[in-house]
Amino acid sequence: MTTPPTTAQLAGAAWRTSTYSGADNECVEFADFGGGSWVGVRDTKDRARPALTVPGPAWSALVDALSVGTL
Repeated sequence: MTTPPTTAQLAGAAWRTSTYSGADNECVEFADFGGGSWVGVRDTKDRARPALTVPGPAWSALVDALSVGTL
């Protein structure tokens, strides 16, 4: 998938909640598109708001930097 996911694709996505979410869902959800070429990110508390779409490699770099503490 070379273009970001459409609104319809985002609405029908298999969203996953971050493992760091608290009991009140105070975190984010994410969904992979195009084999990881794009990632959708949305607020767990307000799922009706538009999702942010990020290129998969940028998402991976962010997660890696957070996991090793360089960000």
